Amino acid sequence: MTETTAPPSIALLLLPESTPALLYGLQEVFGSVGLAWRDLTGEDTGVTPLEARIVANEPTGVKTAFGPVIVPDSGLDDFDLIITTDLTLDTSVSPRGRWPQEAAWLQRQFERGAMVCSVCTGAVLLAESGLLDGHTATTHWAAARLLRTHYPDVQVEPARIIALAGAEQRLITSGGSASWEDLALYLIDRLRGRQEAVRIAKIFLFGDRSEGQLPFTAAESPRRHDDALVRELQLWLADNYDRSNPVQELTARSGLPPRTLSRRFRAATGYSPIDYVQTLRLEEAKQLLEATATRLEDIPAMVGYEDPTHFRRLFKRRTGTTPAQYRRRYSRLFGTPLSDTES
Repeated sequence: MTETTAPPSIALLLLPESTPALLYGLQEVFGSVGLAWRDLTGEDTGVTPLEARIVANEPTGVKTAFGPVIVPDSGLDDFDLIITTDLTLDTSVSPRGRWPQEAAWLQRQFERGAMVCSVCTGAVLLAESGLLDGHTATTHWAAARLLRTHYPDVQVEPARIIALAGAEQRLITSGGSASWEDLALYLIDRLRGRQEAVRIAKIFLFGDRSEGQLPFTAAESPRRHDDALVRELQLWLADNYDRSNPVQELTARSGLPPRTLSRRFRAATGYSPIDYVQTLRLEEAKQLLEATATRLEDIPAMVGYEDPTHFRRLFKRRTGTTPAQYRRRYSRLFGTPLSDTES
């Protein structure tokens, strides 16, 4: 699904067996799309926001598995995307016949074209609705036997993090409870594009955190200022940062002595001219690594570095990791999920 002018309506299904953390976590992440990056960096990405509503068959409130009563935002209305989160279940008890209203609602929503997803043991409700019959699905490894025993028509693949099913891949299941992060990023990628999904991953530190926070860090936005000359120079740099010596050309264009320009540029933006150029170059390199298959050896020259060794050294100092490791981080984060045709 690609971005449209009308944002898709998203429902997070609330049941007595639901755990609050995932409901609220997904609601916060979807609610950050198109908004949080601008608030944190000042960059307006032009991405249309998303909104997720918690829905339930009991409009007055549901007492959840760990105690809190949650009052839903709405009832079981029509939605474009529905997610059932992890459910607290006794795996020794048959789930057959449970949640009849919700199961029937999921069937109706899928028939009218909705995308239906689950996190962890939420796959049991999808199986109960009959939507997973004849399809590949994943769930928490501890619930795999429950699914196989009571829903033998479902092909259970608990080793998978995300499994796609159906001709239009509108049935999506994810593994253990922590896989909600992977599902959220996959859906944001599908609804609002890879670059916005990468931004959300950086904001919430989704993925491998073994190298600390630096690989997630975005460049600090330059200060807003009223210096017309510096503004003009910034616009020129936006299109010419990859030249062999842009700071020298910048100085010539300004008509100012180098030291005067440096002081004036820093006072206006918070950056020295060389730091500003390096930031533009490295942010472009990061985007090439995150979202394209451009060869590693080609990237330094593309962003203005004639010496690849200098580029790698500077990249690691700024991001805490090498360009190759940085690319692997995001290729793992957005790996292709299993689909029915691959099972």
